[in-house]
Amino acid sequence: MTKRREKILLPLLAVLLGFILGSLIVIATGRSPVAMFAAMVKGFSGLDIINDVPWNTRYIGEFVINAMPIILTGLAFAFASRTGLFSIGAEGQLMVGSLAATAVALLVQAPRFIHLPLVLMASILAGALWGAVPGFLKARFNVHEVTVSIMMNYIALHLNNFVILNIFGSQDKVKTAFFPETALLKSPFLQSITRGSRLNWGFIPVILALVVFSFIINKTTFGYSLRAVGYNKDASRYAGMKVNRNIVLSMMIAGAFAGLAGSVITVGTFNFGRAMSAAEGYGFDGIAVALVGGNEASGILFAGMLFGMLKSAQPLMQSQGIPREIAGIIQASIVLFVAMRYGIKMLLERFKKQQAVTADGDRA
Repeated sequence: MTKRREKILLPLLAVLLGFILGSLIVIATGRSPVAMFAAMVKGFSGLDIINDVPWNTRYIGEFVINAMPIILTGLAFAFASRTGLFSIGAEGQLMVGSLAATAVALLVQAPRFIHLPLVLMASILAGALWGAVPGFLKARFNVHEVTVSIMMNYIALHLNNFVILNIFGSQDKVKTAFFPETALLKSPFLQSITRGSRLNWGFIPVILALVVFSFIINKTTFGYSLRAVGYNKDASRYAGMKVNRNIVLSMMIAGAFAGLAGSVITVGTFNFGRAMSAAEGYGFDGIAVALVGGNEASGILFAGMLFGMLKSAQPLMQSQGIPREIAGIIQASIVLFVAMRYGIKMLLERFKKQQAVTADGDRA
């Protein structure tokens, strides 16, 4: 099996096995897997394949909304992974990106063509600076990035809540005042064609982020040096590459992607800053998306859409009497089977050899 085919076939098999396992669990609960798949189809397309009801484009808009942030956090994890780093800090980077977007949205007054880019750039910069901390500690003192990233997720959560509740003066202990229209990604046009969904222009920075990720990694000497450091730090250092600098920059760029996700949520899906009781899980979903997508931009796009579809289908499953946790089980199963890709590859190769032996025997 060629590497190209392996990159495509093994994730597809993992997805298929995840859906099969989810179907078996649904059957074990005494419910129909047909209803589960119907909920999934409706969750991303708005088509109800069971009941004779009109096509509802609102579900398409909500599907895109669910997919956008986990595509960006998937890019964040994947970028760090290409440098040999396991960054689990996208959740915190997203929160500080959201906080920075909130600050600029509330404190700056400017026309839309200035205000909105400032909001997005603030979130990107905040995420990058938050990512620089574990990158610097890794490069300078060899402190493991997983430990630092996890701790900084909690710092980001409590910092966000403190600022939202005490500095911006939240009246209801949950959210800030509404943002001015000049700071928002919202679009009445997109909402109108999706029957009042929360679809907004946030998909444009998401597409640009995918292009930037692919360009840096695959088309630049900087991306080549990052990949070289990921493969072998000692050999890269011997070749004259600035390994420590690349580690810090890799974590900063990864943080920038996650920070952008924070602004896409804050000034796109919502129009106010929020205090949160706990992390919302976008960063951890991003890890799964990156693993399923093979740390490639195209793979992350499709994996993010898959996981966004599963998120959108959860309330629809529940309305059919299927536990919404089934979608989470399918997600976890897909990641598990992706992690088992070498074992799956061995089984496929053994099956292929057995077929070849059988064919030779039949010809004899």
